[in-house]
Amino acid sequence: MGLEESKAKYVWMNGEYVEWNNARIHICSHVIHYGTGVFEGIRCYKTPKGPAVFRMKDHTDRLFNSAKIYRMDIPFTKDQVNSAMLDLIRKNGHDECYIRPIVYRGYKELGVNPFNCPVDIALITWFWGKYLGPEALEQGVDVMVSSWNRMAPNTFPAMSKTCANYMNSQLIKMEAIKYGYAEGIALDVNGFLSEGSGENLFVVHKGVIHTPPLHATILPGITRDTVIALARDLGYEVVETMMLREMLYIADEVFFTGSAAEVTPIRSVDRIPVGAGKRGPVTKKLQETFFEVIDGKRDDTRGWLTFIR
Repeated sequence: MGLEESKAKYVWMNGEYVEWNNARIHICSHVIHYGTGVFEGIRCYKTPKGPAVFRMKDHTDRLFNSAKIYRMDIPFTKDQVNSAMLDLIRKNGHDECYIRPIVYRGYKELGVNPFNCPVDIALITWFWGKYLGPEALEQGVDVMVSSWNRMAPNTFPAMSKTCANYMNSQLIKMEAIKYGYAEGIALDVNGFLSEGSGENLFVVHKGVIHTPPLHATILPGITRDTVIALARDLGYEVVETMMLREMLYIADEVFFTGSAAEVTPIRSVDRIPVGAGKRGPVTKKLQETFFEVIDGKRDDTRGWLTFIR
């Protein structure tokens, strides 16, 4: 389903509600020419107690941190952004939706120096189903190790969820699609496992859950953090460690996490089956536990859900 079929009625732009088809920026906006923007991807879930945004405050914190790295002063407070997010969901009448906050340098002048361009912010909501397909959560996906690496440290800041970084992600994703895969896994500049084009990576080997650390130039994923916390609650050992590519081939299970991808098993890498070539028991248990929090079957002891009231 494309945006036109799933669009909402309103977009929030700099404090104003604008009808979807009128939510426009100038062709000379700095973000269009130089990628000067940071963003988030957040899910609002349909729960037994009504719509609830998952880890809203953590996403807003990361949005502000991303902007800070790029010296972009957001003209609203975190509380104002969170309040606007909830109001927009109400105004658009969503039971569930995907939320895209974006902060960007707008229209004034062009040139690499961005300081004279205004910092604008928008909030967008729409219905977005399962990112890698509805069957992916159970059956898993086929992926490849990409020929494109993630950025080196001190080149592009991997800890900032910035628009420009996703040009690298597009190369990884397009290559995978052209070769018949659902997704690609990128290595870091030293050849160690990093992440997917838009997902964090986990490897299960001999009962231990491994995931690349921040210095593998990964985005500090909020679903990644969620899964680490839930796995430890369940008694699993979780290790953040640098991993060689071949760990993917000898792993018992491999899975992606992300706000869009949620917890998606990987059934093969480079045409080599992962484990039994289907979703494994650890991945299944983590999926179930993740959705139990959303469905109210497990106590939300960490306050991850913000309900739309």
